[in-house]
Amino acid sequence: MSVSGGSLSEPAVLAHTKRRLFPEEEGTYAVVDTQFASERWLADEPIDRSVRETLAPFNHVEIGGGYPDLVGVRTLESELLAVERFGEEPPLIAVEAKGYTTDGSVDTRRGIVQAHDRLHEANAAYLAAPAVAVSETDRTLARELNVGVLGVDSAGTVDPLETPRVVGNRTTSEANAIRFQASAQGVADQSFSLNHPKNYLGYPLAHYADGETETLLSTHRVVSATDAARQGAEFLDLVSVRPDRVTLTALGREVVRFGVRRHGSAEAALEAFEDWYRSSQRFIDTAPAWGQLARRVVFAYPATQLIVTELENLHADGNPAPSLPTLVEYLHVLHPTFTVELFVRGDEAIRRRVLTQDGNLRPEALEDGSIYHSPTVFQLKAMLYHAGVLSERGAEPSRLEPAEDVWALRERL
Repeated sequence: MSVSGGSLSEPAVLAHTKRRLFPEEEGTYAVVDTQFASERWLADEPIDRSVRETLAPFNHVEIGGGYPDLVGVRTLESELLAVERFGEEPPLIAVEAKGYTTDGSVDTRRGIVQAHDRLHEANAAYLAAPAVAVSETDRTLARELNVGVLGVDSAGTVDPLETPRVVGNRTTSEANAIRFQASAQGVADQSFSLNHPKNYLGYPLAHYADGETETLLSTHRVVSATDAARQGAEFLDLVSVRPDRVTLTALGREVVRFGVRRHGSAEAALEAFEDWYRSSQRFIDTAPAWGQLARRVVFAYPATQLIVTELENLHADGNPAPSLPTLVEYLHVLHPTFTVELFVRGDEAIRRRVLTQDGNLRPEALEDGSIYHSPTVFQLKAMLYHAGVLSERGAEPSRLEPAEDVWALRERL
């Protein structure tokens, strides 16, 4: 089954819908339920690889007491919603897809009811189905239940037949995990590509100081990879990056204040960074004051808070130095969506190896270092080491031995 032709099975409907609702752009993130990671669908029908690649990444996300086929975050066009705006944050969207089954039917009514159940936590919910299978009765029911209806044709066109009103709802940890991925601090693609916190602390200083940011970072031997430094500074909420400008956040301004107070000016603070060029020593030991600031910055990162909290709980349970697979299994029980998004690479083959169709972990897959998300197990872990939070550095997935990779707090309570 391909995305562009053939009968509209449920995976094909979902692939067309995902491409329409969640194009690859900033501030957008979506996952498809793990049942669609299978190589086959109804009656042992193959799912084309191109369809699986369109649907990836996969995760098993509980929203509204069930597991929607597609869940994501994006500011939708006005033609897809009954209102154009919903506060400052983009809405959390849940989609239930229905396609032709082996007997030629499409269970549109069930899809509408399932989508309505997701409104307990989602801001907008849709049924996506072959357009010719949607009846007037279906559309009436959807309007009554505030469910949007998306009609899909075999050419891949997706048209809104009914538009839902956006509603406000309670936020759960599962929904927060998807919102986090769509935010500037998410870890879906590239977040941290440098493994020393000084590279990110130096960026707001160079941005504030007189002169070109890139030149100052290079001249003072802070970092030569300025794009990577800017991206990491954004993920740590030190700067806000827009197409036309970069601005300091409140936390970024505090870094500049600290540097000015300690060294007299932003330029003088950058000069101090030259002493740490290519230093392999733990940052908080080499530069205690700056290391404490780095600790504050990395601890403000939501993923850090989750990891530290659960490492404390593991310690209380008698395991003060868990291996990476042990930590991931433990986290997955408590925060399944967040754990997968944070630690497991997003491509379809990896998620299929790691997760069953029901969203459970395959423990044997966790022993392979190549399945892990480098910005978490290498760069973030290295920064937590330099900031004095963790006892050991991270390692590149290509060199990672998960069973020997220890995640332990340097100071345990």
